[in-house]
Amino acid sequence: MKILNSNEFDNAIASGIVLVDFYADWCGPCKMMLPIVEEISEEFAGKITVAKVDVDGSPSTAAKFGIRNIPTILFFKDGKVADKQV
Repeated sequence: MKILNSNEFDNAIASGIVLVDFYADWCGPCKMMLPIVEEISEEFAGKITVAKVDVDGSPSTAAKFGIRNIPTILFFKDGKVADKQV
């Protein structure tokens, strides 16, 4: 699983299917979701890319996608948001 910063984000989502977990280290629900996200990463390895974005470390990326609650998971297909789960 990749941890992305604002500089890497656009390239990481540019092609294929990418699941991005927007989280914060201090967020209790985010910590509860971590094993599930890790399991998805392992189960779908080679089929989709799973990445995480720390909203405190990359606030501009979080703002770009209107992330107001965490955890939020965005699904991208070829660089475009395909689905969102809060």
